[in-house]
Amino acid sequence: MEHPKHILVIRLSAMGDVAMTVPVIKRVSETYPDVKITVLTRRFFAPLFRDIKNLEVYEADVHGKHKGIAGLKKLSRELQNLGVDAVADLHNVLRSNILKAFFQLAGIPVRQIDKGRKERRLLTRKTNKVFKRLKPTHQRYADVFAALNLPVNLFEVEVLHKRKLSENVKKITGQEPKKWLGIAPFAQHDSKAYPVDLMKEVLKELEKENNLKIFLFGGGARETKELEVWDEEFDNAVSVAGKITFEEELALISQLDAMVSMDSGNGHLAANFGVPVITLWGLTHPYTGFAPFRQPDENFLLPDLDKYPAIPTSIYGKDIPAGYEEVMRSIPSHKVVDKIKEILF
Repeated sequence: MEHPKHILVIRLSAMGDVAMTVPVIKRVSETYPDVKITVLTRRFFAPLFRDIKNLEVYEADVHGKHKGIAGLKKLSRELQNLGVDAVADLHNVLRSNILKAFFQLAGIPVRQIDKGRKERRLLTRKTNKVFKRLKPTHQRYADVFAALNLPVNLFEVEVLHKRKLSENVKKITGQEPKKWLGIAPFAQHDSKAYPVDLMKEVLKELEKENNLKIFLFGGGARETKELEVWDEEFDNAVSVAGKITFEEELALISQLDAMVSMDSGNGHLAANFGVPVITLWGLTHPYTGFAPFRQPDENFLLPDLDKYPAIPTSIYGKDIPAGYEEVMRSIPSHKVVDKIKEILF
């Protein structure tokens, strides 16, 4: 069976989920240089794919011209006009399923991610939990390409190269030869964010390191405002929230010596560049399949699972069961500091 020559990849949604597609799509491009790849996603995410050859990003304007069934039908026609001859749906939600129907009516094969919903339910249920590591999401993405006769070996993926810093970013970083640590203290859901007072304890301890510069990452008005306060409070920390573009942020992340992240997008961004990532987990768990690419288990800092045996309580950390409001507090700040020092010094 001949493999397709122009493949459409669908992955909308959150930054972390889109970032996780990058090493997989990169390997597909390297393994099959004759295949053109069109990624359907938000325009904002285009810089993620900048270094992948023979790839273009097509914007899904799902709140504008591509809204609703009529808009998705229009989108499918636009994509068919590009010459797409196969579709890898790495999202598998209502919107992509509607697109799937339009593509199949046009005779274009579609393969979709198996999210492993049954295994997820077994892992996250409170009683009779089946506590075992699920297939990594990166591999689930790769399985979709394999179903389209484009198999890849993820062990052969080379991480993204470091990117050049803009003059704007250089003004923020300065010229002093120090270790660079990124900290992304927030997450989409509060249950996945390390308590502010404990994170400040981490920053206070790291303030003693003269050879260290810390960059604080976040987005949105609330996070930007909070990080500005931290910027003023800690001498060796500087907030980059709201000061640089997403492309500049990626370049800075690529140059870090380590990143501290929650179970959230910044950890995936850093992992794609081969940066050591320390992840702090709350109600979710690395076994769900959403650990950053190629990061060792010893970099996962977990709550006290003896005290909180129902973890993971969900895949995405949306719901907080009674009695589980403070799970992150069972990760002591000194443990975070020790892990940072272990990696950096």
